[in-house]
Amino acid sequence: MNSYRAKILLPLTLVVFLVLASLGALLGPLFKEFYFEQMTDRIEKEADVVAFNVYQAGLDDEGKIQQIVSTLADQLDVRITLLSADQQVVAESDVEPDHTKDYSSRPEIEEAVRSGRGKEMRYSNTVGEELLYYTVQLEDEGETVGYLRLALALDELNRIYRDIWVFLFMSFSVAFLVIFALTSKITNQMIVPIEEATRVANQLAQGDFKARTYEGEANETGNLNRSLNVLAENLGQITKTYQMQQEHLETLIENMGSGLLLINAKGDITLANRSCKDIFQEDTNEWLHKLYYKAIKHKQIIKLVQEIFLTEKGKRRQLELPIRIELRHVDVYGAPIIGNNDRLKGIVLVFHDITELKKLEKARKDFVANVSHELKTPVTSLKGFTETLLSGAIEDKELSKKFITIISKESDRLESLIYDLLELSKIEDSQFQLNWQKVDLEEMIEDVKVMLEEPARKKNIDLKVKITGTPFIEGDPLRLKQIIINLMNNAIAYTPEDGVVTVRVREQTETVVVEVEDTGIGMNKKELPRVFERFYRVDRARSRNSGGTGLGLAIVKHLAEAHKAKVDVSSEVNKGTIFMLTFYKDKLHEEKNDS
Repeated sequence: MNSYRAKILLPLTLVVFLVLASLGALLGPLFKEFYFEQMTDRIEKEADVVAFNVYQAGLDDEGKIQQIVSTLADQLDVRITLLSADQQVVAESDVEPDHTKDYSSRPEIEEAVRSGRGKEMRYSNTVGEELLYYTVQLEDEGETVGYLRLALALDELNRIYRDIWVFLFMSFSVAFLVIFALTSKITNQMIVPIEEATRVANQLAQGDFKARTYEGEANETGNLNRSLNVLAENLGQITKTYQMQQEHLETLIENMGSGLLLINAKGDITLANRSCKDIFQEDTNEWLHKLYYKAIKHKQIIKLVQEIFLTEKGKRRQLELPIRIELRHVDVYGAPIIGNNDRLKGIVLVFHDITELKKLEKARKDFVANVSHELKTPVTSLKGFTETLLSGAIEDKELSKKFITIISKESDRLESLIYDLLELSKIEDSQFQLNWQKVDLEEMIEDVKVMLEEPARKKNIDLKVKITGTPFIEGDPLRLKQIIINLMNNAIAYTPEDGVVTVRVREQTETVVVEVEDTGIGMNKKELPRVFERFYRVDRARSRNSGGTGLGLAIVKHLAEAHKAKVDVSSEVNKGTIFMLTFYKDKLHEEKNDS
């Protein structure tokens, strides 16, 4: 076996050695000359760039010149030396400037003095490595004002020599083919198993870890094939484990309660999990492979990302983001991703939706103040007019009747406010349940229209109902009626005289859309996210005069959410408002969609 191996390896080694030696002798000087020219061309261009910046700054301010030289040296990865017209050091990038050192005897300086530019390659004792020096003469209106010298390390030439050995190694393949042509007859029995092993190795490289080869006899080829089979089995196990871990990681990322965004060093979004869709109410899959400032619409987030890119430090912010008709509160933590070479590889952003926490916090703080404010006016009126009557005004029948009428209205308003508060509290209770039935929306809306015709007639408002299809849905008839009444009553209250209130119902494949449109005072975009808040009023004087408690739309939103309906609103100032609710036709579809 050893003799057979020697017959194969001896001529093979000799041929490979000759090929490598020939390639090295031919390609070495060629690559060296080519790369040296490239480096020379590079340093010439960089010298012109540095010279331009030095001209711009001027040679008078040594501190500023030193700063510019140090900055450009770091950016260009070169050593920069700025000399005065008499070859004295003005600024130096790598070491402290030695103003007493004389550079006039340096070959590159002498050549620059003669011809305006000079270059030299030699070992530098200052930095301890071989450098390529390039000097350019600085002139101002035909007069020499200094010399700019750039020094570029030649360690890249050493790296290119190592690369040449890669080319030489590839020549093994060429040598092997030559030897294969000469020894094919006597090595056929050995080559066939090797080809089989190669075939299996290629299949393994393509990811087919079920591939196996015939092991054959207990020789070198057989051992190789057995090793390939063991390798294939091990790779299969490793790949299975990796895929399982990858699936676990993807499942964790997709189902974590917080939104996760990954942005690479170029600014492209590379990952957005499912929670981001819920937080931003957008198809965040469309953000992938787009620049973050083009995909994300919120300027606060863009500014945060820019700060992290600039400082390369973690940042945390609590932001208020207008998402559709809501104002969402998001706790955002952003951190840079730093690689092993201390370079920024990207940014990770984690979004915690704290809207509900903020709402609860705000509700706790504002509830007493809002209720006290809303109760203050009717209670003050009741107390004031009662005291006036008791002080003697009751004797005046006409005046007492007027005061008692006002007391009655304020009592009704107080009762309405307390009823709405109790109703909202009942709806928000965890034990609150709907009485699910099949509901005919057309019949219900017609009933509500009859109920509200009188207040609409007093303002000469035209109530219109437009029905498309047969709008039957599953829901609680009393609560659905409450939603329609509140929306229509709200539209009548905020619509001036001779206006129009239109209710549209459209049947779709799986849903029914209900729209309530008015020609009232409308709202601006800043008010839309807050319109469903408790006690929030677009026009407080108008709503109070119309008997509004400020809780009607809050009740509408909670009841719609209990029916798993989507609520949306659009409005223009002085043109009107449209409230749109989208109900699912059947309860089972709602529950499936909710899960």
